[in-house]
Amino acid sequence: MPTITPISRDTHATKRWKRRTDYKFAASEVVAPLVVNELPRAASSLPIGFVAQGEHFVPATVLGLAPGQNLLVAPDGRWFTAAYIPAVFRSYPFMLAQISEDREVLCVLEDSGLVTDGPEGEAFFDEDGAPSRPLADVLSFLQQLSVNQKATQRVCAALKEHGLIQPWPITIKTPAGDQNVEGMHRIDEVALNALAGEAFLNVRAAGGLPVAYCQLMSMQHLSGLVQLAAARAEVAARKLPVNEAGELDLEFMNDGPMLDFSKFK
Repeated sequence: MPTITPISRDTHATKRWKRRTDYKFAASEVVAPLVVNELPRAASSLPIGFVAQGEHFVPATVLGLAPGQNLLVAPDGRWFTAAYIPAVFRSYPFMLAQISEDREVLCVLEDSGLVTDGPEGEAFFDEDGAPSRPLADVLSFLQQLSVNQKATQRVCAALKEHGLIQPWPITIKTPAGDQNVEGMHRIDEVALNALAGEAFLNVRAAGGLPVAYCQLMSMQHLSGLVQLAAARAEVAARKLPVNEAGELDLEFMNDGPMLDFSKFK
């Protein structure tokens, strides 16, 4: 289990933290939660669905088609091309922990490899014992994310209340046979188009329409993940050439019917 430590002067006054240089920590994450403010940008390059959290739903992007393999993270830890990077990854190794109904505290993953006792990196606190400017920026980012998470919960509650979220059966054809991706949900487009009267006004007032349209538009990018998965499999089998830097050349994918990778250059 990761070691999540609340940041305090007693614990971190003499410590420093280094900014992440790659996304290897996310290499096994195949789903990442999103908030409503992220959806327009995320929907331009990633497939988005909804995942159940207890009795609620949250939007999430699909990053892989097999357990433990994030197709957007290269072997050297770089994020693939210009695909959107979810905020939950951009805030690593920091997070907010809810310690009461109305109080959150800033925490850090102590065993992330980015917290150090040495001279390198950013200080947690300045000479006066106040949070350093870089740490204050991190806190501000996470507080904004927290506010958006609460707004996202309200939007998804409205979509669920009016029967607009349904299971998304995803079946990927592979050389080894059909592969099912379980647990994802999508907007019921038929139900959305039939929404009228007070129900339509309620969903619109909750901000549900942009969320619904973003999700539906994003589904086209699922084929891009299929192409990436196939390319990785071929590289593993040494069937595709790599460039001088040892990277997979994905130019052949530019002719794909659903996702034009040339626009991400």
